[in-house]
Amino acid sequence: MSYAPRVPSASWSFPTNIRIAAGSISELAATCASAGVERPLIVTDPGLAELPALDAVQASFARPVPVFSAIQPNPVGANVDAGVEAFRSGGHDGVVAVGGGSALDCGKLIAFQAGQTRPLWDFEDIGDYWTRADPDAIAPVIAVPTTAGTGSEVGRAGVVIDERSSRKVIVFHPKMLPVAVVCDPELTVGLPEVLTVGTGMDALSHSLEALCAPSYHPMAHGIGLEGCRLVLEHLPRVVTDPADLGSRTEMMSAATMGAVAFQKGLGGMHALAHPIGAVFNTHHGMTNAVLMPYVLRANQAGVDAVVGRLADYVGVGGGFDGFLEHILALRADLGVPHRLTDLGVDPDAVDRIAAAAAVDPSAGTNPIPFTEALAAEVFGNACTGSEGPL
Repeated sequence: MSYAPRVPSASWSFPTNIRIAAGSISELAATCASAGVERPLIVTDPGLAELPALDAVQASFARPVPVFSAIQPNPVGANVDAGVEAFRSGGHDGVVAVGGGSALDCGKLIAFQAGQTRPLWDFEDIGDYWTRADPDAIAPVIAVPTTAGTGSEVGRAGVVIDERSSRKVIVFHPKMLPVAVVCDPELTVGLPEVLTVGTGMDALSHSLEALCAPSYHPMAHGIGLEGCRLVLEHLPRVVTDPADLGSRTEMMSAATMGAVAFQKGLGGMHALAHPIGAVFNTHHGMTNAVLMPYVLRANQAGVDAVVGRLADYVGVGGGFDGFLEHILALRADLGVPHRLTDLGVDPDAVDRIAAAAAVDPSAGTNPIPFTEALAAEVFGNACTGSEGPL
């Protein structure tokens, strides 16, 4: 006797209220009402605004909800400003952020900034800058991820490019955390394979770098361990069978877990991916995927034991080298480029990228000092596809 594969569903209150189940998008209007949002503004990206996923979002409401979609793949300050204007002029009282990391981040930033009087850049994630914000003026956000990677739906920050310096800035405030999340794996089924892979590898990079970060946070460490296992098991499955709702659900879980785990810290992958994305407009998750083995090898002295334990946990074995070989094989199987130059990155930008990476907030929790020299070395290896360190 054969049985249909089980598609998990659940309702969680950690780290916020999360509903994860196939078909749960039909509950969106009720979720908004429970959060006290009566006049929502949907924030999404231009591509998604034309796809059936947004029709499913709108179908949950009794009447059409206004949509703001003027967002670039790597959002800039002007996108947030335009969204704030749409929010204020429409008399909205909350944001429904729909999409991948760019739309979710921009939606959170719009809801945050709509009631503030200071410039967005005054709230960069430096020290206690977040205390400058008026917490009572931050509008609630209901997040609806349509990818399984960034985990922005459970994050307390948004990433935006400051056009004045082409620098990715992280804006943070505890109340930027969405008040509710609706994770419907059916919304991810039609995602192009390259985005399924890029966002999935982003989820892996979050959990993996969190595990390697030297900070003390055993809860985040444990979540990262299982987050890695879920991605390594289920990402190949959804690429092989995009309609596998069970694995799609597990990938959405892994994405939220990665974002919780990286409260422990990130590292060299993100420290390099941030300036690379800002300068060359590369996809963030795919950039992390390309960088992953090069950063792992560079950090081996500081992560040999923890990666070895991870290899055993996920059933790879072989210690650090066995895990690295598995990552290289996984990337090849999923069509991840081996070199940054395949993403359009110019190797001659090494000095600029390395200087920015060394001072990126993620560099501070790399397992070994992520100096400008080390950043330059990793960047160079990733541009040439050097087999030496691998």
